[in-house]
Amino acid sequence: MNTSLSTTPLDAWHRSAGAKMVPFAGYEMPIQYSSIVTEHQACRTSAALFDVSHMGRIRFDGDGSEQLLDHLLTRRVSDLPIGGVRYGLMCNAEGGVLDDVLVSHLKTPSDRRFHLLVVNASNHQKIVDWITPHLPDFPTVTMSDRTELTAMIAVQGPKAIDVCKKLFSFDPSRLKYYQATITDQFKKPAIVSRTGYTGEDGFELIVRAEEANRIWENIMLAGRDEGFAAAGLGARDTLRMEAGMPLYGHELNESIDPISAGLSFACSFKDRSFVGDDALRAVKAAGPKQVRVGMIPEGKRPAREGCDVLDADGNKIGYVTSGGPSPTLGHPIVMAYVDAEFADAKQFQIDIRGKTVVANATPLPFYKRPNKV
Repeated sequence: MNTSLSTTPLDAWHRSAGAKMVPFAGYEMPIQYSSIVTEHQACRTSAALFDVSHMGRIRFDGDGSEQLLDHLLTRRVSDLPIGGVRYGLMCNAEGGVLDDVLVSHLKTPSDRRFHLLVVNASNHQKIVDWITPHLPDFPTVTMSDRTELTAMIAVQGPKAIDVCKKLFSFDPSRLKYYQATITDQFKKPAIVSRTGYTGEDGFELIVRAEEANRIWENIMLAGRDEGFAAAGLGARDTLRMEAGMPLYGHELNESIDPISAGLSFACSFKDRSFVGDDALRAVKAAGPKQVRVGMIPEGKRPAREGCDVLDADGNKIGYVTSGGPSPTLGHPIVMAYVDAEFADAKQFQIDIRGKTVVANATPLPFYKRPNKV
């Protein structure tokens, strides 16, 4: 065992449940418990619990927090109300994506306001290091890394809210999508946000590290008769692919800008400036050179990351960033970048290990949940 790997507060639970553990972003994480398809289907039909404690949680206190984050993020933060959550990106000066993040504006029971940034595990230290040199320009702001002190649990699926609302002092069904609140779970503090990374309704929960096992087991017990299941990274990936959600290191990296990634909605340009905004304004004005698209390959053979995308004459025009079978739809799906001139093409070819497969263009996302909130 690689002793340099970190573990989450739920590590012992995963092992006792027979999870297959793998290295991921510096942590030992469960990739699956039973099967990826079973866990995927539990999320689509009932609810699944994901340990996402490996993700970074960075807190900002003090006057000026809004201005600091407004300066660093593509999405406006200065007008984010208490209880609001926004998806945004942090870019370098060239407009490349350093990370995609969630920022929340919260208030404690004692009326103390703060902002919370949730970042990808693989970028955690990079983002802390990126923010640190900006802090002297905002001397009233204090940044604290809360990752090791807390755990983070995602409960996703059509039954997640109704089954779990009895477990908290605040009914999470009262939250609108992308809202959050501080409440308690059996008198222990918890941040509950109506957010997720699966395409389903549900919530994400941040609790004290020492309370993680108790709360995880409470939720599993509450959903036992409704088909709740623990789910690992494997199902989390197939779910987010179906939902057309980008994953850092695949659809996003420091050489890809948010406009090309189809994330213009997360870039607020009017009456503000932020790191990378000049580069992004230029891309927006000229149009991106490549764009992110969805495809459905014909047949059952899945295309994987790195496969070449070809035009009708066999010329390379792009590459696959994510691909695999869709348990919900019953056929392979693909996200890829293609040259912008082919953005509206109806059909492509994909080179899958030397064999050319026809792939038909399809809008993203591949899957939309019924009765979306």
